[in-house]
Amino acid sequence: MRKLFGAGRRPYFEGWYFKQQRGADTVALIPSLHAHGGGRFSASLQVITDTASYHAEFPAGEFSPGIGQLLLRVGDSVFSRNGCTLDLQSDSLSLSGRLCFGPLSVPAGDIMGPFRFVPFLECRHSVLSMYHSVSGSIAVNNVPMEFDGGIGYIEGDRGASFPRRYLWTQCLHEGSSIMLSVAEIPLCGVAFTGCVGFVFTGGKEYRVATYRGGKPMQITGSTLVLRQGDLTVRVEFLGGSFHPLRAPRRGVMARTIHESAACRVHYVCTLRNRILLDFVSEQASFETNWDSQGGIPES
Repeated sequence: MRKLFGAGRRPYFEGWYFKQQRGADTVALIPSLHAHGGGRFSASLQVITDTASYHAEFPAGEFSPGIGQLLLRVGDSVFSRNGCTLDLQSDSLSLSGRLCFGPLSVPAGDIMGPFRFVPFLECRHSVLSMYHSVSGSIAVNNVPMEFDGGIGYIEGDRGASFPRRYLWTQCLHEGSSIMLSVAEIPLCGVAFTGCVGFVFTGGKEYRVATYRGGKPMQITGSTLVLRQGDLTVRVEFLGGSFHPLRAPRRGVMARTIHESAACRVHYVCTLRNRILLDFVSEQASFETNWDSQGGIPES
C-alpha cells in the first residue's frame, strides 16, 4: 500500500469522484480509501444516480493504488484516466460494465494553487478532468445505463475530514463545465471562508479561487455568488432530490452528507459586461450543509 499518511498512524482519507452523464442518465462513482489511525484501514465504493445512492465496503487489502494511467483498484473494479471497469456484487449493490474516457481536459495547474503547499489542511481538493467524452454502458442493481456519446468529469479529495460547513456544485453542459466550492477552513486555530473552482467554456478555463482574489459575496443553502475582479459567478439551486452519502470524519466514514447527482440549478457567469454562461441544467450536482434554511440536513 502506498505511503500516503506516514504508516497510517494518522487519520486520513483519499477519494475520487467519477461523474458520467448522457441525456437524462447521470451516475457518479466514488471509490475511496480510509485510514482510521493506529494502522487500521478500509476502503469503499459509493454510487449515486438520479434516484438513489449505494455503498459497499471492502477490507484494505482489496484496495490498491495505480501507476501511470491506472488510478486505483477497489475489489474487482478498476479506475483509470482512460476509463473504468466495474465488477461488484454485494448484498446491497450490483455493479457491472465498462466506461471509456476520451482525452481529459486537465486544469492549468493544481486547483489548490499555493494552498497545496500549506501543511495540516483538513481537506485538499483536486481536479483530474474538467470535461471529457464518455462511451460504454453500466448496470446499477440490474438497471442499464448507456453512456455512448456521453460526457464526464473527475475530481478528488484527500485529508482527514470534510469541512464542517461547505457548498459544492458541478455541472457539465453543452461543451462547458463548471465546479465551485466554498468551505469553512480551519487553519492554525482560526477559520476562514475559502473558495475554489473553475468555469470551463469555449476551451478556456476561468479559475476562481481565494488565492486569486475570489470572494464569496453571498452564500446560503441554495445560492452562491462569487466575485473575482471582473468575473462574477452566480449559482442558484432550483430543486431536486438529495440522497445520503458517507463522508470522512477524522479518516472514518462516520458522517452522512446529502447530494443530488442530477438536480435543477441556474448558473450565470459574466466577465465585465460579457455573459460567458447563462443556463439552467436539470443534470447538475449539488451538495451543501451551509445553513439550515434551504440547506440539506446531515447527520
